[in-house]
Amino acid sequence: MKSSSIKTYTVKEATIKLMQFCAYRDRTHNEVEEKLKSMNMIPEAQEQIIMHLMQENFLNEERFAKSFARGKFRIKKWGKCRIINELKIRGISPRNIQTGLKEISETDYMATFHEISEKKWRTLKETSVIKKKKKLADYLQYRGWENHLIFEKANELVKPDD
Repeated sequence: MKSSSIKTYTVKEATIKLMQFCAYRDRTHNEVEEKLKSMNMIPEAQEQIIMHLMQENFLNEERFAKSFARGKFRIKKWGKCRIINELKIRGISPRNIQTGLKEISETDYMATFHEISEKKWRTLKETSVIKKKKKLADYLQYRGWENHLIFEKANELVKPDD
């Protein structure tokens, strides 16, 4: 009698489960490997399933990088620095990171940067211009915008009467 409550999967069952996992949203190789480990699949089965997912285009890191970059830029208004760092953390190759960043048009990028900078500047209640610039810079750096853009914008937003 088995007292083990650990669910076991055949390669076919695991493959179907992982196809659903990848179809829900784009995944990285690392996410898929972790999922297979959590299913207690042996390394040979993991390799076989990953190859199948790649051949059937369920697992595609270039596509992941593109959708990640697009989504984080459009929805969360992240800058390229933050997107690059987050993709690196997820184990995405430099080539795929660069491909992902090409999904963001330079025009949209700059328009979004100016929009969020000006909006944040208006909402800051700081009376000291220096402190206000610091808060703006911290806010934009956290969101991954480039330092040279931040400091140019901060200086531009300071009006002579401030």
